[in-house]
Amino acid sequence: MDLNLRDIRAFVAVAQTGSFTRAATGLHLSQPALTVQIRRIEEVVGARLFDRNSRSVALTALGRELLPLLQKSLHDMENLLHDARALADGARGRVRFAALPSFAASVLPECVRAFAEMQPGVTFEIRDVVASMVEHLVRNEDADLGVTGGDTVDASLEVLYRATDRLCVVCPRNHPVATKRKIALDDIVEHPLVLTAAGTSVRAVVDAALNEAGRAPVLTCEPTYMMTAVAMVRARLGITILPASAREIRAERALVVRPIDDPRFVRPIALVKKRGRTLPRAAMAFADVIRDAMSKTLGPPRRVTSTSRASRRA
Repeated sequence: MDLNLRDIRAFVAVAQTGSFTRAATGLHLSQPALTVQIRRIEEVVGARLFDRNSRSVALTALGRELLPLLQKSLHDMENLLHDARALADGARGRVRFAALPSFAASVLPECVRAFAEMQPGVTFEIRDVVASMVEHLVRNEDADLGVTGGDTVDASLEVLYRATDRLCVVCPRNHPVATKRKIALDDIVEHPLVLTAAGTSVRAVVDAALNEAGRAPVLTCEPTYMMTAVAMVRARLGITILPASAREIRAERALVVRPIDDPRFVRPIALVKKRGRTLPRAAMAFADVIRDAMSKTLGPPRRVTSTSRASRRA
């Protein structure tokens, strides 16, 4: 027979009050029920813990030695239960979130701030990585949620929400492309390009559009991060193509952003979790915040075509 939390709580209550009657009242038990619990503890220990008569209850020598130990055990267990309940109801916990760098730098900060105001006991672990790594982290359960890019998603992942992000040209203010009211694919390939590296979701969309049109661009640089691409454009190494949601493209006064008038230049975005896994309550609640933000800041999902399916690389 093992001690349980109720038994320990009963022992501590009797020891602290010095009365079965007062302890039973405080524990909302009948006195006979409390007596049974104390007897159970004594049977487990194998010795009497209280000396009692009609007038008083006192701890035995063994009872006095056990009291601080069981008080500590009771305190630890009650704290553990409190923490477990807080985790279960989402009041506390840690949300592990992986996202495309553009999303992490634009939409995500406001989502985290808003959620932190509602649930100040929740902390965040943020991984801003390319689409393939987002899916890897969620698939391996190193992230609870992820925002990835591309038309298709790993079958082991469940899509919670889909949206789209239009792509834009970023170029110097005095660049010939900057003067055009509508920018087509032909306008883009006339000039040297700085494109994000192969394996990124933006590059997959651009490559698919160029391949479909049968055009081969002149590439000057292939950085991984959008901030680097913007710096290369600022150095006049070419023009670049980035998502409209990327904050990097708004930070440079010497550069301008122009939308591309071509439906192929749209990046699908998806909020994903591991299929068949139950998310922690805090992560479930944060997913709702992300869904709401995506619906307000990004476009609706597009219909997936056979061409766009083939374009998915990240």
